Amino acid sequence: MHRFRIFSLAAIALAVCLTSWAATLNVPPRAANALSGQQFVNVILPMATPPDLQRENWIYAQIASGNVPNFMRTLVPITTNLTISGTSHTVTYYVTPDYMAIGSDSDYFLEPMTPLLAQRLDTLLGTIRPTRKMVNDIANKAVVHLQPNPIPPDPNMITVPYFNQHNTMVWTQRVVTLAAHPLGSLVDGDKKDVIVSTLIYNNLHTGVPKPVVIYGWHYPDGTFIQPEYNGHEETYADYSHGIRMV
Repeated sequence: MHRFRIFSLAAIALAVCLTSWAATLNVPPRAANALSGQQFVNVILPMATPPDLQRENWIYAQIASGNVPNFMRTLVPITTNLTISGTSHTVTYYVTPDYMAIGSDSDYFLEPMTPLLAQRLDTLLGTIRPTRKMVNDIANKAVVHLQPNPIPPDPNMITVPYFNQHNTMVWTQRVVTLAAHPLGSLVDGDKKDVIVSTLIYNNLHTGVPKPVVIYGWHYPDGTFIQPEYNGHEETYADYSHGIRMV
């Protein structure tokens, strides 16, 4: 009986720990002297475009050290239903309220990154990339639906100045909604998602043996800009790519 009771208490304690972990992004507290979003932009401005490891290592180091806005740390539960082989399932998973950012609540930078870096961060934080269904679920559950704001295609769309320009465009929309939906509310419409998909290894494009797969960028009415697409290689990231931690 004692062994059973100890096991039961341990199971309850583990469940409590897992619930706590699932609701919070696993990053350290943000240091008082951490770089703001714009300070970080100034650091990476002179760095080369992907696959430059210097820039990606800077991004990794900032997130690993806890330079993430406070509002990004409390994860949002998404509950969805699906039927597999005739059996109905209900699943709850937890997501960051917006795409991964560096900086503070008052000055943050939504940071595009390659799937290679995203996977390094997933390994560090115990997270994953969303699937296409998850992206749709998140869009349906979001309380802040920003209007997608693409920049016309240009060779410079993979550069930090374009990342920064789009970050400002997104913030200009987001700030208008803050009174009704403060930071920490679930947001969509600001970026495309880098996703998990069988298109990582199926239906490959010529010359792109190891692709990044992107999807989404939903309008408020539920339609979206980007069908599931694997035409860019895995070292590619442009201003429109967002990393949502799940």
